[in-house]
Amino acid sequence: MAEKKSSVWGLPMQMLAGLILGVVVGAFVSADFAQTWLKPLGDLFIRLIRMVVVPLVFATLVAGAAGISDVSKLGRVAIKTLVIFMLTSAVSVIMGLLIANLIEPGVGVTLSTEGLKAAQVNAPSFVTTLLEIVPINPMEAFAKGSILQIIFFAVMFGFCLNMMGEKGKYIYDFFDVMGQIMIRMTNIVMHYAPIGVFGLMAAVVSQHGLAVLLPLGKLILSSFIATALLIIIIYIPWVKFWIRIPLSTYFKGIFEPWLIAFTTCSSAAAMAANLVAARRLGATNAIASFAVPLGNTINMNGTAVYMGVCAVFAAQIYGLDLSLQDQVIVVLTGVLAAIGTAGVPGAGLIMSTLVFTQIGIPLEVIALIAGVDRVLDMIRTSINVVGDSTTALAVTRMEGEFGTEPFDEGDNA
Repeated sequence: MAEKKSSVWGLPMQMLAGLILGVVVGAFVSADFAQTWLKPLGDLFIRLIRMVVVPLVFATLVAGAAGISDVSKLGRVAIKTLVIFMLTSAVSVIMGLLIANLIEPGVGVTLSTEGLKAAQVNAPSFVTTLLEIVPINPMEAFAKGSILQIIFFAVMFGFCLNMMGEKGKYIYDFFDVMGQIMIRMTNIVMHYAPIGVFGLMAAVVSQHGLAVLLPLGKLILSSFIATALLIIIIYIPWVKFWIRIPLSTYFKGIFEPWLIAFTTCSSAAAMAANLVAARRLGATNAIASFAVPLGNTINMNGTAVYMGVCAVFAAQIYGLDLSLQDQVIVVLTGVLAAIGTAGVPGAGLIMSTLVFTQIGIPLEVIALIAGVDRVLDMIRTSINVVGDSTTALAVTRMEGEFGTEPFDEGDNA
């Protein structure tokens, strides 16, 4: 009886309760009170997550790359993972564009952008983007938290460790244990998550009010429908006919990381739970440890949907017609921008300015979207993490190793 009670009021339900309580309290307290006393509760949670994410990503990626004993297999896994990331991101942007063109979220919206200012974000060239993935000084990348550079160094390190064979076994064991330690540390941090979610939501609702949702309701609806269709049209057939696991098992398995990402708006916060979910559903340890941390930074399907929807919304606000060429540019820029989006709250809003810049949309519209960005962030981030674990499952199935390493629940103590 006690076990049943514990499972009902586990971390996901506690976080959901924190979310609801935050909305209720935020509707009644003043913005000054919430910013002074409640927002720091959420800020502390975000700092704790950012504290663990760099060592977690590095250790798990090194262990994942080194854990694939065959070097040629490591190359296959990396290529398959990256191809899936790119394809699903492109499909996600297209889905966002299609639904936004059908619903027309910006048509009839009379919100004024006069007097609003938005920071200019200049898109780096493609060559510059590729060059900056390679860190000049890995220690500087760790200090600054430059996740893409850390990922590049971790994969290179793991690849070389893999080539060492038996000589590198002790180093591999070190990073494997370090990854498990960081997962446990993340689990400890997540015990504070319900309080952090409460503080973040109370601050957002008290500052913007629930009324801010009404004029931009079609934007939220478009993002929700596009994301739901992505799951129905792409993910469900993918899981049922390619990965071949029961849908009930799949949805039950991804529920916890999905809810963590939904309530915290941070894919980094959900990474440890996502690793466990991928392993529990049938991915091997090596492939899950490679695909999930990598996807945490460069596989942003939800963010890609959001960028497609917001591009159409912003163009309609200003009465601009997006040509087919403009929409192709949105797809390409959206995929590249999603790759560089950090796994922390609100990052997608900043990166969307790269898309707007490419097609000539005034950046002042960002200030309008910012009012409801928390709701949009919840939608997009929760799908980002689902894509990471699903890719790990798909690559494991392609490698013919699905379900060959039963997950030991004792590892998730």
